[in-house]
Parts: sequence; structure tokens; C-alpha cells
Amino acid sequence: MPALGHTVAVLVTLTTTHRPATDLGFLLHKHPQKAQAFPVAGGSAHVFYPVAAEDECTAALLLDVDPVNLVRGRKNDAFALAQYVNDRPYAAGSLLAVALGSVFRTALSGRCDARPELAETPIPLQIRIPAVPCRGGAELAARLFEPLGWRVDAAPVPLDPQIPGWGDSSYVDLRLSGELRVSAALKHLYVLIPVLDNSKHYWVGSDEVDKLLRAGDGWLADHPERELISSRYLAHRKSYVRSALAQLAESGDDELDDAMAEPAVTTTSEQDVPLAVQRRGSVLAALKASGARRVLDLGCGAGALLNDLIQEPSFTEIVGVDVSARALEVAARRFERLPERQRERLALRQSALTYVDTSLAGFDAAVLMEVVEHVDPSRLTALEHAVFAAARPGTVVVTTPNVEYNVRFENLPAGAFRHADHRFEWTRSQFREWAGGVADRHGYAVEHLPVGPEDPEVGAPTQLAVFTRTAVA
Repeated sequence: MPALGHTVAVLVTLTTTHRPATDLGFLLHKHPQKAQAFPVAGGSAHVFYPVAAEDECTAALLLDVDPVNLVRGRKNDAFALAQYVNDRPYAAGSLLAVALGSVFRTALSGRCDARPELAETPIPLQIRIPAVPCRGGAELAARLFEPLGWRVDAAPVPLDPQIPGWGDSSYVDLRLSGELRVSAALKHLYVLIPVLDNSKHYWVGSDEVDKLLRAGDGWLADHPERELISSRYLAHRKSYVRSALAQLAESGDDELDDAMAEPAVTTTSEQDVPLAVQRRGSVLAALKASGARRVLDLGCGAGALLNDLIQEPSFTEIVGVDVSARALEVAARRFERLPERQRERLALRQSALTYVDTSLAGFDAAVLMEVVEHVDPSRLTALEHAVFAAARPGTVVVTTPNVEYNVRFENLPAGAFRHADHRFEWTRSQFREWAGGVADRHGYAVEHLPVGPEDPEVGAPTQLAVFTRTAVA
């Protein structure tokens, strides 16, 4: 890769011939007529369009890596000269994947308000990464990308083009072509670039499991190489790999559960319980303490919390509600093999939480777990009315991220939300102000509880509020 001053550049390009091709700018949320720069781990990322015409458009992500800044302060290298003898600044690897996830965060989620129908449409795409470490050669690249619908051309890069006898390096010039959704293409790259490399430039903690599941949504569970992908992506840490494969098996071949909502706490111990698990446990404890028997899971997704609820015999009726028909289909498959006695306690219903649904009235308790932050602020009043005024359960349990804690996530860029679909993330005082207002307006008392390790400066990663109805409607 060419040197740029004291930095070196890693490049990936994405091209489409869909007409008008410049609609690629809408899908990527980056204007074709502008060159933009973004700070990322290890350097800066530049997005620009070498070609922007009606019949062809190419978006380029150029990662300028500062090799000095990248290794400054590192003390855990495998050998003394590792910080001087490595390919991190020169070839596509985890640095590029992190940049993709940061710069194209909204595009990865598949959200495009300007062209929503196009975001859901497969379009002709060509991707090129001129230098990718590929520990397994061109054959591995084909095994990873072809099952996803890509045509793969992975040409080995010679050690020295001037001396053919030296043979090939461990790098390939990777070209992919196919008709896929842009969000799917970006997710494939986000996961599989570091898998090809079989290495990451940062410590792999338990939050990597949730990153893998979010980016692997809709394709990883069915991939014939899912074990290899999980193992390499998670740096061969056996407990994390087992956790990922178990959750993939639960999800069938489609939607993710509440792991999509945010990453678990980054830890350095394999024994620590992921935040998603701690959150569900806290919600379950609050529901049991309330004495509820008929429970609503509002925004249930693929049914992770429902799976916990149905194991608790004190809950005699459980209803999962979500606006996504596909998520509900996956949830239904999750529970197909349950004994009939358990299955008859569970119902799934499609409904939008910002509209009144009279069938949701009369329940003992309702849960909004990692839901409110996915609602546009202008629609929060409608959500509040539908849940606290119309449905009006005896107890409402709400969880949401604590944005103050985000500084403790090593791989989350400053100012970024934990998930691409989050419309906002509240501080502790903001959440208390919202919850207090809701309680006062609708006749509830509210209690706040932390979820996850509580930091003395920034609090716990998740905030939980339990609303208990005090006034009769």
C-alpha cells in the first residue's frame, strides 16, 4: 500500500452499476460529492468517490494508519520487536473492520430513510481489497464468501513481483462481485476480514461475542464455516466460541436476540457474565418480585427474554410483542419444540408499540428491555401513552443503556452510540427525569436499579427502572 507521509494506507472500494448508481451515497450515508474524514482507532478514515456517475459509482474507504500511535503503550506483544515487525498498518485486517463499523455504522444496520426500499433490495456490487492477510490462501476466501452469494477472485500477492522464485506471500488481492444488499455486504466484510487475517489488533473480550452475533445476523447461523468463523473472530477463546455457537443454534438461521441492542461489558476474564445475560436476570428478578403472573414482553425481538420467562412456572401467560414479523417468525421457531404445556402459556403478537392496542390491556406486568432508545424522541410520548395509559399494567420494567458508561467500552468511538439503530442514549439524570415524569403523569411509583458492574464515576452500563402502579385508572 502506498505511504502517505508518516502514515500508510489501507483501501477498500465498493462499486455498483445499479441505476442511478449515485444512490449508493444514500445507502452509505456519505455524499458522493464530498470527501470526508473520520477519526478511528490507529489513525483516520477517509471516504470519497473516485467514480460517481449515473451508470457506475464507486465509494472508497481509505484508512490512514499511524504506525507509531498504533503501538504506543503496548506491552503485551508476543515478542520484543512485534511493534516494529507487523503488517497492521499496511494490510486490511481488524483495523479496517473497525473503521468499516465506525464509518458505516448506519449503513450496517440497513437503515436508509431516504431510500428505504433500496436498502432492502439486492443490487449489483463489486468489492475490492488489494491487500488482505489470508491465513489459508485463496481457497479459504472462497469458502468464506461464496456461500454468501459472492463470486470470489482472490489472487495471491507475490512476495516480490521482480523475483518470481520467491513464491507467494500470505496476502491476496480480493475481489468480490454479486447482487446483495449493501448492509449485508458490509456485515460480511466486518466479520470476515479479521477472520481471513486470523488476528486482531486489540484485546478480545466478551463483548466480541455480541459484535459477532449482531454482524452475523441473518447469515452466520447457516454458514457452513460458522465454527471456523466464530473461532477465528473470537481469537480462539473457547468459552466465547461456545457462547457464540450456542446462541447461533438458538436463533436458528435468522434474527438475533437482545444481543443486538448493545455490546456486553468488555472484560478481561472469561468467567464474567455477559451484560445481556445480567440484564435478563435483573428483569426476571424484578418481575418475580412484583408477583406478576401475566406478562408482556414489548419489543421481544427473537425471544431471548421470552425463553427465560417461559422457564419460570409462576408466569401463567406470556405474550411477546414486536413490530417485526420476521423477528416473530424466528421467535416462533425457537419455541416449536417446547412441550405443549409450556407452549400454550406463550403467545406472539405483531403490534407497533407507539399505537394503542387494546388487546394488551389488563396484564400484570410489561417489559420494555432495550426498546425506548430505538424510538424516535418525537414518538416517545406515543409509546408512553400506549403502555402507561392504555395498556396500563400493574408493573412496567424498563431498561436502557447508560450513555455515561460508554467511555468504558474500549472499541466504541467517542460520541458513538452502542447500536446503529439507537435514536438516543440517556445519561442517568436524563433517564430519571423521563421516568419520573412518566410516573407522575400516569399514577406510578418508580424505583431505579443498576445492571452490570457499577463504576464509581460513570455508573453501571445498563439502567433499569421498575414502575409500580399506585393509582386506579
